[in-house]
Amino acid sequence: MVAIRITGVTKSFGEVPVLRGIDLEIGHSEFVVFVGPSGCGKSTLLRVIAGLEQATSGDIHFDDRRITDVAPAKRGVAMVFQSYALYPHMTVAENMTMSLRLAGVPKPERRRRAEEVAKMLQLTPLLDRKPAALSGGQRQRVAIGRAIVRQPDVFLFDEPLSNLDAALRVETRVGITKLHRTLGNTMIYVTHDQVEAMTMADRIVILDQGRVAQVGTPLELYRRPANAFVAGFLGSPKMNFIKADEISRSGSSIRLKLASGSDIEVNAAATDKVALFGIRPEHLTVANEGPIAGTVAAVEHLGSETLIYVETSADTLIVKAGENATTQPGDRVNLRPEPNAIHLFAADGRSVAGAPNH
Repeated sequence: MVAIRITGVTKSFGEVPVLRGIDLEIGHSEFVVFVGPSGCGKSTLLRVIAGLEQATSGDIHFDDRRITDVAPAKRGVAMVFQSYALYPHMTVAENMTMSLRLAGVPKPERRRRAEEVAKMLQLTPLLDRKPAALSGGQRQRVAIGRAIVRQPDVFLFDEPLSNLDAALRVETRVGITKLHRTLGNTMIYVTHDQVEAMTMADRIVILDQGRVAQVGTPLELYRRPANAFVAGFLGSPKMNFIKADEISRSGSSIRLKLASGSDIEVNAAATDKVALFGIRPEHLTVANEGPIAGTVAAVEHLGSETLIYVETSADTLIVKAGENATTQPGDRVNLRPEPNAIHLFAADGRSVAGAPNH
């Protein structure tokens, strides 16, 4: 278990910058998730921490030990990749203990560790099977077990669930979270799936074009996004954004003029001029009267909730309603946002006022 300090790390491939000055601290035993769109640099940052890529500049410390130039095998890390990469001719036990065999660990000790880890991962009945006789989820657990037997200080996961179906992703996601509680090791997990990030992380690091956009707990980022990028990235469905002209201020209240010509009053004190406001689908309500008018374009019934897509004069907005919603495509509707749940953004995307009651 170590704390990780990343200072001014950059990484370029030729003339192409991928990481643009990363400063980040990860605490002892913390489970941190790197998340962001494809190409944002999250996997590259993980590989730099592992030593599989050399940073162009900057430093990485594990506690007080500088490991920037230390060989990967001597960093005390174990990495679980997207691909299982199991040896097809070896049993589960042999796959999990291959690194111990190469390190000269005696066979009885290798078997003891394999049995100990297999019990933790519910793989005990499968120890003598070969990968071809395993399901995808079982193979991924073997790959995780292979990392655990090495007894590393830091676990690194690079999109380990992307090859699994939806049900197995949920099952394995819960398993990894339980594993972290059991082992207490520092873990860094890379994913493009915001649901994985929100449900697994102690803290989330959102990356955008090689830079850290925001760091915080899942609820901090969801409730208090630093900018429109973070606000739009976290949340499923994503936040609705509506362009607005600010027309007046009065104490802690701001009145915005919408493209439709309607006005809306927001209970927030912004320090900069407001150019955009955001409202999450669960904070929009279909009502008889409201400042936003439109036509229902589509309705998705998802069992416990209903997603309603409403085309307005300027945007298509998403409303998250209850399972008994009766709205139909083609209906003319009015939408009412919860005033205390509106996020305000400046023209450059910076958050200038949050949604304090949500």
